[in-house]
Amino acid sequence: MIQPGQTYRSLGNRHHPTDGPTRIRIANAPTGATDIDGMRKVQVVTITRDGREIRPRWMRADKLHPTPTTRDGAPRRTGYILEDT
Repeated sequence: MIQPGQTYRSLGNRHHPTDGPTRIRIANAPTGATDIDGMRKVQVVTITRDGREIRPRWMRADKLHPTPTTRDGAPRRTGYILEDT
């Protein structure tokens, strides 16, 4: 369940060589309402290496995953996985 304060890290391959994967924090959990495209969205902020929160934005909730593997056990390659609750 997605909740405010949770931290996720990126699984994409666009990591900065010295900064590592992008980390985001949930600023506002989904309310159950859907956006115009029919997807639930959450408000997130990017976390810098020094802990600052920058770049607030809305993100589709289906991009956030609780585990690094799919239901079939294959490793996820895209999206964000839960790092800290």
